[in-house]
Amino acid sequence: MARLIGASTACALLVLLVACSTLAASAARDGPSGARQLWGGDGGRGRKVGARTEVRHVEENREVQELGRYSVDEHNRRQREEEGDRGRLEFDRVVSAQRQVVAGIKYYLRVAAADDRVFDAVVVVKPWLQSRALLRFAPADVE
Repeated sequence: MARLIGASTACALLVLLVACSTLAASAARDGPSGARQLWGGDGGRGRKVGARTEVRHVEENREVQELGRYSVDEHNRRQREEEGDRGRLEFDRVVSAQRQVVAGIKYYLRVAAADDRVFDAVVVVKPWLQSRALLRFAPADVE
């Protein structure tokens, strides 16, 4: 039994060694340009880990639109607790969004209210905890 286990382990190591040798030979043959292609063709100068990325097709993205609605609802709840029931916002849509991978996913949202005012919201979502939190909600600096 020990001889059989030793033989299968040796065989697995041999296969791994051949695969690594083949990969190394391929990289050496392709030169630096092959390595750049493996990492996106820009030599590692592209998107950084943890950098913000634009969310495409925001108007059709149900998750992003739901997070925008959540941010307005949460803002209204906080306003009601602090100042009473005055100036309630009504959600219209998210007009742009970026996401950033942190300890969860941080969304930077540009939210349009029904009264044509625009706000910037930051929401962190932690799917494994089934949680989301509004970090910031403020009038947008519209140019």
